Amino acid sequence: MASTSGFDDARQFWDKRFSTGTYIFGTEPNVFLASHKSLLKPGMRVLAVADGEGRNGVWLAQQGCDVLSVDVSPVAVEKARKLAQQRQVSLSFECADLMQWQWPEDQFDVVVCIFIQFASPEERERLFDGFRSALKPGGILLMQGYGVKQLQYSSGGPGKLEHLYTVEILREAFSGWEIDSLRDYEAMLDEGPRHSGMAALVDLVARKPAV
Repeated sequence: MASTSGFDDARQFWDKRFSTGTYIFGTEPNVFLASHKSLLKPGMRVLAVADGEGRNGVWLAQQGCDVLSVDVSPVAVEKARKLAQQRQVSLSFECADLMQWQWPEDQFDVVVCIFIQFASPEERERLFDGFRSALKPGGILLMQGYGVKQLQYSSGGPGKLEHLYTVEILREAFSGWEIDSLRDYEAMLDEGPRHSGMAALVDLVARKPAV
C-alpha cells in the first residue's frame, strides 16, 4: 500500500472518530444487509468495504462466509478484531487506503458496501471500478448509502450533496448488470450513536454479468 498524505489524513480523521469505548455505529449488522441473509451461503468469499468497527464483517462471518474486512483506520480494525473475538468468529482484516489499494480481480462472491460516502464523485468511480474488479462473474453487490434528502436529517452522512446517492447514479454506474433491487426511501436508523434517527436511504442489490 502506498503511503500518501491523503491516506494519513483519512486515517487520522477516522482514528479520532473511532477512538472511543463505544461502537459508534453499533455492533449489530446493518438492517439492509441482514435482510438479504438468504443470498449468503457458507463458504462464500465476501469483501466488506470500509468495514469500520466490524459489525457487518463479523455478522457475515457468523453466517459462515469467508470474509475480508478492509478499513483505513487501525483503531477501527482493532475494535473489529475484538468484536470478532467476542462473537467467536474468524475473519481476515486489512488496513488500507481504498483509493490506493490493489483491488483483487474476480475473487469475491459478494461485495458489501454500507455507508461508504467518504468519497467524492471522482473517488466514488474508482471505488466502483474496484467493486467491478473484485467480484467474480455472477457475484453479488450489496450496497446501501444515503440519498440526497439526507441533507434534511441529522442521522449521519457526509453532509455533502455530491457525496450522496441517487437511484440514477447507481443505475448508470452498474448499467449492464442485473439489478435485483434498486430503491430510495426514508426509514428510521438505530445503528449506534452515529446512525440514529430518520434517514434518506438508497439500496442496491446487483449481480455482475456471468459472462
